[in-house]
Amino acid sequence: MAGGRIEGDRLESLAVSGTGFVFDPATGHTYTLNRTGLDVLRLLREGVPPGEIGGRLADRYEVAAHEAERDAALFVARLREFRLR
Repeated sequence: MAGGRIEGDRLESLAVSGTGFVFDPATGHTYTLNRTGLDVLRLLREGVPPGEIGGRLADRYEVAAHEAERDAALFVARLREFRLR
């Protein structure tokens, strides 16, 4: 992690379908994301800092900002856990 951002190299190499199927060609692992997860992944790949993602989700899904921020932070933590950074 550099400067609070998840490095894009690993995220950019993921094959992502519009239905939420994600394939990591480096490991052969597959994952399934819901619509919110797809949005978070898309924003990260666009270079949006993780700290800004919660606010964008709150606006899009009309949920409380603190809930969206918590959920986004948990998702980013999970990406780190799977070494997808």
